Amino acid sequence: MEPDGSGSAPVLVLGATGGQGGAVAAALNRAGRPVRAMVRDPQSASARKLGAAGAELVAGDFTDSGALAAAMRGAAAAFALTTPFESGSAAELAQGHAIIEAATGAGLPHLVFSSVAGATAHTGIPHFESKAQVEQALATSGLAYTVVAPTYFYDNALGGYQDLLAGVLELPLPADHRLQQLARPDLGAFVAMVLADPAAYAGRRFELASDAPTPTQMTQALSDALDRPVGLRETPMSDVRRRSSDMAAMWEFLRGPGYQADIAALRRDYPAVGWTSFSEWAQRTLRPEA
Repeated sequence: MEPDGSGSAPVLVLGATGGQGGAVAAALNRAGRPVRAMVRDPQSASARKLGAAGAELVAGDFTDSGALAAAMRGAAAAFALTTPFESGSAAELAQGHAIIEAATGAGLPHLVFSSVAGATAHTGIPHFESKAQVEQALATSGLAYTVVAPTYFYDNALGGYQDLLAGVLELPLPADHRLQQLARPDLGAFVAMVLADPAAYAGRRFELASDAPTPTQMTQALSDALDRPVGLRETPMSDVRRRSSDMAAMWEFLRGPGYQADIAALRRDYPAVGWTSFSEWAQRTLRPEA
């Protein structure tokens, strides 16, 4: 089936069982767009859940150009991301090139690529630089594309959920230092908006943030949502460096100039996204059942 621009052709979502891809698939479902989800294991619980929600499941991974091209054929567009955290920056570049090669070979009408805010700022952060190289390859590929560049996700806080329940938010940030952050559903809503009129967003890059709370404001919002006190424990940068030089470079950047998304302009120009505040996210995500 050839894409006809009417919304009847599916949108391919890579990483659909993950946080970003899942948010995009959910937003497309809400918009009535058919979803084709590439998953590693169609029999996994998360993949079966996607199928039950109406998604067409196809098996493959981000490095398999043949599987990617097959999945992209007949699609109206695709949402793609790359990840350095399983195998490193070189693997992320390989993923990016495989996605671009497949999209070119399949004649994909539009590709939305999820990068990271700050990727084009020459920060020297390894996983920012690898995403910047994928963006550069995309810009010279001849494909119609849009780049979305998320900031820090709210739900990263849930990685320390047991600590939150114990009353501690651990972050390598001073209490009064703002951190631009994004709600995953806002990312999904933004991508769905782009894919409703892809020509209007072709060749454009958007750094995305929903809010910019300080750790003090975060702990207050988390305390209110959990009905228990939560305080900040500032992680020493020496601890971060011992765990990961990549993450240490990122947190040094975030402790300095940090992300520079224009939150006021995003809220002004794209109100339909909703733009969830950190406090709203905490209430929706953590508020105990009455």
